[in-house]
Amino acid sequence: MQKRARAALGMFVFAAGSAFAQAPAGVAYPVKTVRILVGFASGGGIDIAARLYAQRLTEALGQSFIVDNRPGAGGTIASELLAKAPADGYTLLMVSVTHAINATLYSKLPYDTIKSFAPVTPVAMQADVIAVHPSLPVKSLRELIGLARSKPGTISYAHAGNGTMMHVGMELFLSMAGVKMLAVPYNGSGPSTVAVLGGQVPVLSTSLPPALPHAKAGKLRILAVTTARRTPLAPEYPSVDEAAGLKGYEAVVWIGLLAPAGTPQAIVSRLNAEVERIQQTRELKEQMAQQGADPYRDTPAGFAELIRNDIAKWGKVVRETGLQQ
Repeated sequence: MQKRARAALGMFVFAAGSAFAQAPAGVAYPVKTVRILVGFASGGGIDIAARLYAQRLTEALGQSFIVDNRPGAGGTIASELLAKAPADGYTLLMVSVTHAINATLYSKLPYDTIKSFAPVTPVAMQADVIAVHPSLPVKSLRELIGLARSKPGTISYAHAGNGTMMHVGMELFLSMAGVKMLAVPYNGSGPSTVAVLGGQVPVLSTSLPPALPHAKAGKLRILAVTTARRTPLAPEYPSVDEAAGLKGYEAVVWIGLLAPAGTPQAIVSRLNAEVERIQQTRELKEQMAQQGADPYRDTPAGFAELIRNDIAKWGKVVRETGLQQ
């Protein structure tokens, strides 16, 4: 997984029993409920991360942080809501690498992927998985490739929505493997996983968190993780490179927090520093590990650079695989 140096932002002192935290430069924040938008249905990796951090931020800052799921259009509905929200720190958005992918996937967006938002920090990195329903007669990724080659374009796979890493990453895999499958989009990792568990779709491209418990229960067969190497969070599963010999394949999901453009820097810094503090707690680390994700933080500037880099990287894949809409 991608590693970055963590920049220290300084320590802030909170008065005992205070109803709210004092942000830098004397800005009181928050003094009312904060809404965290999520552009996908509940149960997926982004939703899980949003709820974990919302709980911790509520406890730390003395005001409620609530999750508001607004699924649809690959997360762009929620992104548009944030872009139009007041720049006061009371509406935030938990996004993933999909936010960067959408910049190329859609020929026209109701916002500017860079200019409409103020990056706060990434909060996690996680692997995706390629999995199948146990009824499908394959036990390895090579066997799935072989089956797909024997039935070109007839085997379907479920993913979390057009433009998600589960979609674009799977299309990159299919392109590198030289096979074709039929993509079936859902509004989030939760619904796509449920569809495969129910036998409606045989193959699944999803994030590790919602797939892992079902795999352990024998209801889902994970064939590979999409990281460059095996992830220590689920070391029993091979990487796509290892499982299928597709050298250089990697499709890693980052999850991060955005605010509207123009949000006061003091509020952005307050949130960034609090995420850093939360990530030092053993409980948060254990909770994230249970969900198959690594806590990950960067400065607002570092997060902005990550977004720009992934716009370029995945934009190339979108164009080359003909996914642009």
